[in-house]
Amino acid sequence: MWPAEIFQQRCWALPCSTSCIGFSSSRQPAHCCLPVPWAGSFAHPRSRLLGHKCPVRHPTNVLRYILLALGLIVLGVLVWQIGPGNIYDAALRLGPLPLVIILIPSLIMYVIEAYGWKLVLRAFAQVIPFWRLLTIRTAGEVVNMTTPTAYMGGEPLKAYLLKQYNVPMAEGAASVVIAKTTLTIAEVFYILVGIAIGLLILGVGSSAEQTITAAVVSVAVLVCSIAGFIFVQQRGLFASMLAIMKKLGMRIQVLEAQEEHLRSIDQTILNFYSQHRGTFALSTGVCFFGWLAESLEVFVIIYFLGDSASLWSVISMGALAALIKGGTFFIPGSLGAQDAGNLLLLQAFGYSDVTGITFALLRRFREVVWIGIGLLCLALVGKGRRPRGQEGESPS
Repeated sequence: MWPAEIFQQRCWALPCSTSCIGFSSSRQPAHCCLPVPWAGSFAHPRSRLLGHKCPVRHPTNVLRYILLALGLIVLGVLVWQIGPGNIYDAALRLGPLPLVIILIPSLIMYVIEAYGWKLVLRAFAQVIPFWRLLTIRTAGEVVNMTTPTAYMGGEPLKAYLLKQYNVPMAEGAASVVIAKTTLTIAEVFYILVGIAIGLLILGVGSSAEQTITAAVVSVAVLVCSIAGFIFVQQRGLFASMLAIMKKLGMRIQVLEAQEEHLRSIDQTILNFYSQHRGTFALSTGVCFFGWLAESLEVFVIIYFLGDSASLWSVISMGALAALIKGGTFFIPGSLGAQDAGNLLLLQAFGYSDVTGITFALLRRFREVVWIGIGLLCLALVGKGRRPRGQEGESPS
């Protein structure tokens, strides 16, 4: 019985039409050969042949290309659904400088939210430059924006990309979960403030009862959702998921094989909540200011469209626009639903149909630009050099 250290992939020099299985030989390697898998071959991105290596694509690279292709498809559908002519007319109406200025609030939002994530990483934030962290977050967000995964599909990607810069997977995954929690809590507060201001601005009328009922239901759903999410994290997010799947009779070998690793992530999350509550609150506050940048975008767009808006109205419209977008999470890119919602939102605040339609188009223009930037980050961020000793690791 040959030891695993000796039984490696080897190839004899045989004609191209003949397969080969064997050990090293004095013969020269053939131009074509058939590798034999050996112990650990699935953990290494290269297969070893006699005297040289044959490259095999790393599974993360394949996943990145799949996500990149999916993002390009959604981007194309998004542009087609809006209409290239409509985008061009809206851009021509404003001019190039206003279009660039309209992108500034969203850039501020991305930077602030990346800093909120940096706070959660604590000591591990020192091993990765902030611009790299921002790039990773942008790459993950484009997956969130282009897949029907409740804006969660890009979070595992963020954790794995962190690992390439010497952040352990447990700490990286825990930071992603916690950062998503702080961002969601900040969004809930932002939406609650927006709903309250909206009720004060719009006043009460014949439809006051329906308006108040819708607001109360929205508030209840938001508060219960975030409370439930935090409660599950306190009990162990991934352990709870595994327990539910086992009760339902679902057996996923990949997850079961990583059960110990997932429990380690749960413990890291619990340790953070018990030992770093101040950091958690600070990150939530920082993310709240990031959401306020969304209101700044509303003000900038309305200003360049030649209308006026008060501070309170732009806060309310920005928050309600975030609620509309979050409510259509199951649609990739919120195609159609977000545009109709923004149009109705501006009509409710007294703006014309033309202003509402152009507002929706400019918001879509901003999304198209950031999807393009995110796809570029997704294509480039995984090409950095892997930390020493991790060249052969695949994502868990």
